[in-house]
Amino acid sequence: MSKIELKVGEAPCALETYEPVAPDAPKVVQFSGVAKTYEGGPKGSFTAIKDVTFDIEDLPKVGEFIPILGPSGCGKSTILRIIAGLSPQFPHTTGSVLVNGKPVTGPGPDRGMVFQDYSNFPNRTVLENVSFGLELAEVSAADRKERALDWIQRVGLDPKKDAHKFPHELSGGMNQRVAIARTLILEPRIILMDEPFGALDPITRHRMQDLLIELWRGLEATVFFITHDVAEAVYLGDRLFILSRSPGTILHRLKIAPPDRPSLETHRTKVFQDSVNAVMALLDPLETST
Repeated sequence: MSKIELKVGEAPCALETYEPVAPDAPKVVQFSGVAKTYEGGPKGSFTAIKDVTFDIEDLPKVGEFIPILGPSGCGKSTILRIIAGLSPQFPHTTGSVLVNGKPVTGPGPDRGMVFQDYSNFPNRTVLENVSFGLELAEVSAADRKERALDWIQRVGLDPKKDAHKFPHELSGGMNQRVAIARTLILEPRIILMDEPFGALDPITRHRMQDLLIELWRGLEATVFFITHDVAEAVYLGDRLFILSRSPGTILHRLKIAPPDRPSLETHRTKVFQDSVNAVMALLDPLETST
């Protein structure tokens, strides 16, 4: 594979097969030759992904942010939902999927998922939505209220003004903050995000990117992040997967330096724009041939 120099901030990075920092370290997530085929559709069987292989190392006090890019219908969401253990994508058809060294058998509290459509419960207040997972875990009412109020503040909402509002009283950005708080309050080791900012306006999207970076660094979790926004992927990513057109497999793996300034400021720099253009040059042939 040819090597293309990319830069984010002032640090160079290379487009090539990812070289693990600690190849002998335990793995958070492992895919080995994974495929997913759906049977019995109107046109017969359909293979969404094939031969997907990667290892995510478990590095002490370090988490990775891994955006996934690729043409529409290439299986990006399939990969996330297999990790999450959510049907109908789960279980995979062939290959091996391990989370913390064990086969995935279904959803679990070690994996949290944030969707594009916010997925907040309309009949629950912000406080009740954020504390929902703690309620299922049978945490005491006093403790879950205290922790929920803390997370409401962490995601930039006002505990006094917003805690007792319902989702229909919130903007799109506020609803997504609630959804993120509901996921992160459980401190999952793996966070799965399927186009979480796709429905937001550009300014709110930049603010949410900065918020997510701040919260993620505190949790030291591994984040898989699906997006169609190349600039968003380059800004957020530590390493970046680019999938082929359907059936999706990993074509490129990028190593990207972490951002050293806020999202809006970073996006204005020439070095960042050059990095985005380099990634778009890899994606354009895939989209054109879809």
